[in-house]
Amino acid sequence: MKRLITLRVNGIDEALSVEPGWTLSRVLREELNLVGTKEGCGGGHCGACTVLIDSKPVMSCLYLAIKARGKDILTIEGLKGENGALHPLQEAFVERFAVQCGYCIPGMIMTAKALLDDNPSPTEEEIREGLNGNVCRCTGYVKIIEAILSCAEERNVKSPSKEI
Repeated sequence: MKRLITLRVNGIDEALSVEPGWTLSRVLREELNLVGTKEGCGGGHCGACTVLIDSKPVMSCLYLAIKARGKDILTIEGLKGENGALHPLQEAFVERFAVQCGYCIPGMIMTAKALLDDNPSPTEEEIREGLNGNVCRCTGYVKIIEAILSCAEERNVKSPSKEI
């Protein structure tokens, strides 16, 4: 039996009718057409479905949509700037050639955003630890880590106290 819920996604309140067992990834992709959130494994093993809930990374394939009521949900689509400009993390991933097939990238970027918001100057080891749970089968992680480091460095040069 469907239930009416309201989710706050990318700063917009969305009223939806959902089944109690529907995952957040399903609702984001199928009900709200926010297909940037990918679902790789469906079991919380790959991180492709990572979104931020109240600024914390969450694997949306394991998180029930009903549980997300009253929380702020941020997806990769919510990172776009004015006139559709790329987020600094997205720019860094492009500039450092950190994207290959691209399937894991939304989850990587959302996880990296949470990491940099909590720790604006992470070490390479802290980035590796922070990305634990996000799997990439194409890049070997070197360019992804370089992109995150470069984004942190750039941000700290421009505005050390600003959230990404």
